[in-house]
Formats: sequence, C-alpha cells, structure tokens
Amino acid sequence: MRILALHHVSIIVSDTATALGFYHDLLGLDVDDSRPNLGYPGAWLHINAAQQIHLLEVPNPESGLIRPAHGGRDRHLALWCDDLDQLAQRLKTANIAFSRSKSGRQALFCRDPDDNAVEIMQHPAP
Repeated sequence: MRILALHHVSIIVSDTATALGFYHDLLGLDVDDSRPNLGYPGAWLHINAAQQIHLLEVPNPESGLIRPAHGGRDRHLALWCDDLDQLAQRLKTANIAFSRSKSGRQALFCRDPDDNAVEIMQHPAP
C-alpha cells in the first residue's frame, strides 16, 4: 500500500466570495460547479484534473492566532506556477504583500484574505 497523490486540501475562509477573488480571480483556479450543498457555503477549485482546493466557509477554530510574517514558517499550501515573475507582478498590482523564499529557491509566500499562508513556486521548465 502506498499513497498515490494529493486529492485536495481544505482551507477555512470567512467569506467564500472574497476567497474566490484571491484563488479564482487572482490565481486563476477554475471553480468546480459540481460541489453539492454541504450545509455551509464554500467552493471547490481545480488545480488540475486531479487536485483541488476546497474552500470551507465555517467558523474558524484558530481565529485570533498570531501568524509569522514569513509564510514559510507557518503551515501553508504550496503550488507550482509557470511564471513566478508574472504572478509577483499580479500580487503587487493587487496590493498583496509577499516575501521571496529564504532558501534561494524560485518561490514566494503570500497570505490569502483570511491570513492562510500560500507558497507559490516556479515550475522547472521541461
């Protein structure tokens, strides 16, 4: 037995529409319209055909926690992108603060509207 892949990660958000502004509008993830009514607001977003982010608009049991300034020192979601410089420019235009990876890798860290840390790495060219 072995684990084959990551299917999805769930992120608690305070407002689904605001979170979609970050994950869908800014990062460009597609919304999966097949999400059933789960009894609370939320959204499913496709990263590719096999991976998703689930936004859960539920009470956050960790609200009020102090997060480190650099997202690499906090639990975080890590994503690949094909043009990190273009993404950095989009973040700047949207006034979203970010920091570059402290390891020297081609990566940056930012926070979504609910203070969840997101790492975005430059995917190596094929």
